[in-house]
Amino acid sequence: MENHLQTQDWGLGLKDKHLIIAGPCSAETPEQIEKICLDMKEANMVPDVFRAGIWKPRTRPGSFEGIGEVGLTWMEIVRHHLNIPITTEVGNTAHVESALKHGVDILWIGARTTVNPFAVQEIADALKGVDIPVMVKNPMNPDLELWRGALERLQAVGINKLAAIHRGFSDAYDKRFRNKPNWSMPMHLKRIWKGMQVINDPSHIVGNREGLLETAQRAINFGLDGLMIETHHDPDNAWSDAKQQVTPRRLREIIDAIDFKKPLEAEQPSEKLQDLRRAVDHIDDQLLDLLAERFAIIDQIGDHKREHNLTVFQAERWKAVMDSRTQKGIEKNLSEKFMKELLYCIHEESVKRQEKKLREDVSVKKSV
Repeated sequence: MENHLQTQDWGLGLKDKHLIIAGPCSAETPEQIEKICLDMKEANMVPDVFRAGIWKPRTRPGSFEGIGEVGLTWMEIVRHHLNIPITTEVGNTAHVESALKHGVDILWIGARTTVNPFAVQEIADALKGVDIPVMVKNPMNPDLELWRGALERLQAVGINKLAAIHRGFSDAYDKRFRNKPNWSMPMHLKRIWKGMQVINDPSHIVGNREGLLETAQRAINFGLDGLMIETHHDPDNAWSDAKQQVTPRRLREIIDAIDFKKPLEAEQPSEKLQDLRRAVDHIDDQLLDLLAERFAIIDQIGDHKREHNLTVFQAERWKAVMDSRTQKGIEKNLSEKFMKELLYCIHEESVKRQEKKLREDVSVKKSV
């Protein structure tokens, strides 16, 4: 699971720890591409990689679905003015063949494609034997195994220059985001796939210009390895996703304002940090002992309910526990959201254990 190369080893001259990818949501005209490049140079904001969508998967027909293969010829403008690698999204075999024919340096697979293993496998098969970096955006829904599986399909055909992109997840209820971030998801991916780098796409997470800086900073705080920010010389008149694109000058301001953190893995932890970690380890051991003790009592409660023919779930008791424990947590400077999520997890495990006790009783009766 660790046999892949990090971005600095892709042979594209990407030396910085935090990779910056920028460019328009969609390639529109050669004049647009040239203007963005010139504005990037004027703003002293030449990114590590230039992005531009050539094919745009849209929810409904009739909207702008990308300029098509002709847009790939315009990418030579980027090479002429900026001399940096270019990247675009591919969604099928035809896209892959066109991108390779026109010398695209890096490919990415979009969220709508990642969700479909058949489509990912088709792209992987088309790339078999090709030496090219591929980035994979998370699927539309928060499914870690689906995201991981897409990366594994590419690795299985010999693609060892891989990175992931966290662009948020569909959420019909949280209107603060276009695609709600789930910061634990990329962190889990980095944990189970050692060395996997994850780029953050705040443009698609926020869906507007105002929240880009805050989300980008949070991504860096969580240890993500770079940013993909949609950049256009005239965002208000962009042919797609106008609200979330920024000018090169604004991109420069955002990058300058971000406090880029050093990756802890690259630093030797101080003695103080090691002491604090040991203290946390000790407390965690105590927490686990307490949880084991708590669930041992829960098992006894399950035995009692079985013997007296009582139901597992009792609404009034659960509400009383939830309300009282949440309030105590708040008084101890723990957030209400954290307390409720913690209590739900504990309650779910408690119910499962008690329900198991009731099943044991049914099993005994059947055997008799």
